[in-house]
Order: sequence, then structure tokens, then C-alpha cells
Amino acid sequence: MQVVARAKSLPISAEKLGLVVEAVRGKQVDQALAVLRFSQTPAAREVAKLVKSAMASAENNYQLVPSDMRIVSIFANQGRRMRRFRARSRGRVSPIIKRSSHITVILGSEES
Repeated sequence: MQVVARAKSLPISAEKLGLVVEAVRGKQVDQALAVLRFSQTPAAREVAKLVKSAMASAENNYQLVPSDMRIVSIFANQGRRMRRFRARSRGRVSPIIKRSSHITVILGSEES
């Protein structure tokens, strides 16, 4: 049984989330949460929230034991970009691009 959890439109770029995602891919849930707890980035906090949400869904909706779960797949995709412009000297403008991202976590049991 696989459990899927998604977080959409996080205000962090997919490149920054990708570094955190690589650190926990393929690990057991307990090990992944330990890695995320000691990571310094704000992206790790968002990934940890999503992993905990997937664990809760597995436990409450499918009656699975969370300690037997592992992260089968996790990835971060680009979301929408907010485009703004800032006024510069001599009547010019420079773009401001605020990036967002979507994270997907797929948990599976150890035996499968």
C-alpha cells in the first residue's frame, strides 16, 4: 500500500527544496525526520510537515503502522511564478521573480 501526500504552492523555489529532498529519498520515515530535524534550512521544515502528514494519513485512513513506512518517492516540481517589477534608475525596470513549488511524497511499507 502506498500513501501519497502533496503540498502545493510553497513559497520556496524547487531548486532549494531539491537539496533537502535528495537527503531523505529512500530512507525510513524515522530516519528521514531525524535528518530533517537537524537541517538548518526552512525548506526542511516544510518537507518534515509533509512527511508527518503522509504518516498520519497512512495511520488513520489505511491503518498502517507508521514505523514500518519508508519514503518510496519524493520530488519537488516548479510551481507558479509571481512576476513583479521594480523601478530602477533612468526610467528602467528590473524583474522580480518569486518562485513557488509543489512537493509530492509517496510512502510505502517496508515489505513491498
